[in-house]
Amino acid sequence: MEIKREDISGPLVTAIGPEGFRVADRRVPGGLILHPDNAFDWEPPMVADLAIDNLGKALDLQPEPEFLLLGTGNSLIHPPATLRRALEMLNIGLEVMDSRAAVRTWGLMRAEERWISAAIFPLHFAKA
Repeated sequence: MEIKREDISGPLVTAIGPEGFRVADRRVPGGLILHPDNAFDWEPPMVADLAIDNLGKALDLQPEPEFLLLGTGNSLIHPPATLRRALEMLNIGLEVMDSRAAVRTWGLMRAEERWISAAIFPLHFAKA
């Protein structure tokens, strides 16, 4: 499926690499939180230490997001089970993947106008 730039609602990540992300005309060197209508810089903890308190802006949507896309850096790293349980208590799903896949999935899901959020670790953050 071809996605046209004008068809996507919300912030679009146009580049991802070792130097960070490009969102519209802005360079983001660290982590990234994406909302359907905004993008925020994010200073994530280690993936193993990730807790719901670290996701503030990612979950600050009304209504709550259907699910959170979690991009864990250069490779897929499973977050603590306590994070998944905390999100389940809020009726928010969790989809975990490497950050490149998370950026691609974000674009596809927003093109479908899905009400989601994303927390994406920079590529160089591939640490458990």
